[in-house]
Amino acid sequence: MGTMIQRYKLEEKDFRGERFRNWLKDVKGNNDLLSITQPHIIEAIHKEYLKAGADIIETNTFSSTSIAQADYEMQSIAYDLNVAAAGCARKAIDSFLAVNAEASEKFIAGAIGPLNKTLSLSPDVNNPGFRTVTFDEVAKAYYEQVKGLVDGGVDLLLIETIFDTLNAKAAIFAIKKYFRDTGKHELPIMISGTITDASGRTLSGQTLEAFYISVSHAKPLSVGLNCALGAKEMRPHIEELSEIASCYTSAYPNAGLPNAFGEYDEQPEETAHIIEEWAKEGFVNIVGGCCGTTPDHIRHIADQVKKFQARKLPVLDAELV
Repeated sequence: MGTMIQRYKLEEKDFRGERFRNWLKDVKGNNDLLSITQPHIIEAIHKEYLKAGADIIETNTFSSTSIAQADYEMQSIAYDLNVAAAGCARKAIDSFLAVNAEASEKFIAGAIGPLNKTLSLSPDVNNPGFRTVTFDEVAKAYYEQVKGLVDGGVDLLLIETIFDTLNAKAAIFAIKKYFRDTGKHELPIMISGTITDASGRTLSGQTLEAFYISVSHAKPLSVGLNCALGAKEMRPHIEELSEIASCYTSAYPNAGLPNAFGEYDEQPEETAHIIEEWAKEGFVNIVGGCCGTTPDHIRHIADQVKKFQARKLPVLDAELV
């Protein structure tokens, strides 16, 4: 989503729209706001990915919590952002299916990002025990986001780009509490962590196996990895995850590693070739793209992986299901 938004070269006035024309702070860069101020752009981007072969599209809500929106003093519209983003995704799917009746079923994943504050790490190197936020505050912010996403009509909830597992646990807690409180049918949860470097650990220090064990109590539909790494660098970690996960596995890497200018040069066919090998080896059930990837990347990936059977769930898990 971010990659495609950048192509529109939007200015401050575009982000503000009419509703926030006189907002007290600059809002350029608040991509989530575009679901309200430029919904036609978000819908158009979704449609491009649907045309490319995507079966699951993410809502434009990576930072749609009161905590993340505090950077723009927009905490009060967090709920509205999630409802609007889910609406953009739903309109895109309805529009796409109206002219592609033969297409497979499409799903909306409500994107729940990692926040700009962490529960496991101190922002002050001189005070390791210091935190700028509490577990209850994080859970409350996620609860509001979940309510907005569900009210907006998403099909799944995706806790993604996890570098601090305690933040993810707060999101899981908020999801479970929301469905307990409301009595609504619980939506499937997808969980996607981020291995930050060759150490094979998350930023908060967990190994991949420890991360998986830490979130498995949520009984997720899938656990996987996204962001930070390109497909080439992510491969050994996806292979490891495929061996230990009792649920489905997912992976959506970046388009390689960024160059000196922070841009991604890996071409669609390069990314697709690597992910094709994952599918051939039976490592994955759900694949896609993160930073730097475009509809062309998704098109190439979809074309390559459809030749193979998805990863089989372990027999024990199949029996439990």
